[in-house]
Amino acid sequence: MKNPINTILERQGFVMMDGALATELECRGANLDHDLWSARVLLDSPELIQAVSEDYLNAGADIIVSASYQASFDGFEKDGVSHDHAATLMKESVHIACRARDSFLARGAQSSTRAWPLVAASVGPYGACLADGSEYHGNYGVGLQQLVDFHRPRLEVLLEAGADLLAFETIPSRKEAEALIKLLPEFPDAQALFSFSCKDDRHVSHGELFSECTELVAGSEQVIAVGINCTPPRFLVSLLQGARANQKPLMVYPNSGEKWIAEEHRWSGHAGDPMSATDWYDAGARIIGGCCRTAPDDIRQMRAELLAHVGNR
Repeated sequence: MKNPINTILERQGFVMMDGALATELECRGANLDHDLWSARVLLDSPELIQAVSEDYLNAGADIIVSASYQASFDGFEKDGVSHDHAATLMKESVHIACRARDSFLARGAQSSTRAWPLVAASVGPYGACLADGSEYHGNYGVGLQQLVDFHRPRLEVLLEAGADLLAFETIPSRKEAEALIKLLPEFPDAQALFSFSCKDDRHVSHGELFSECTELVAGSEQVIAVGINCTPPRFLVSLLQGARANQKPLMVYPNSGEKWIAEEHRWSGHAGDPMSATDWYDAGARIIGGCCRTAPDDIRQMRAELLAHVGNR
């Protein structure tokens, strides 16, 4: 199976992820004070999601991620959405990203030096559907099989929708990683990006060593890149250095450095950490972007920095 990430790497030396979706939607007027978070916008303002994705493509993203991070059958059911409607909405999250790509390409915005943009279907952790911030610690109190059973139907509908890749994002623990790796062979044609949330410069959010977690997921032939997301930028270089022994491309797309206070539904602290794409590249990352509280301007700036940096090597 051809690896589309390697195709882009061979062409330009790095892959540019997009930036935050939910917090960017919020900046544009979407009300995310809801258990469904960004998935609620699939019901209320799908055109706004498409506009954000197009802006990331215009800023230089090679991969855009669907608005399905917080989308799950359990979560939609709590909001009174039927199973069939929930499946339609999850598929629509991928279709919206594909329409954004189609619109971008139809405008002739794609230059001869840019790779064909990819659409990744976001698969958030079990904790995201709980809407209590537990994706940042992973203490769910559920077993491995329950995690497998939770994720299986989501993967089915997202892959049916035609995503190029799966993006397992903000995975906080080794156990949830094991569940997803156990599940992947049921979808033998699927390829996945796999990123963990981390609490410091060595450990994933639940406490296991990041290096050991990346070794686990990198053992799957279906995982085509491993890394870190929604983690403060100051931890990234050390985390990357600890994971360089694996043979998969490394990726980073950090948050702004602020902390999510789940009980109060707000961000705390200051975005003081530098977004140093070139430092991450030199530490081994080849897929680089942004997570919560980043924006199209951040992606545009990082792409420009990387183009200059890689071109001068």
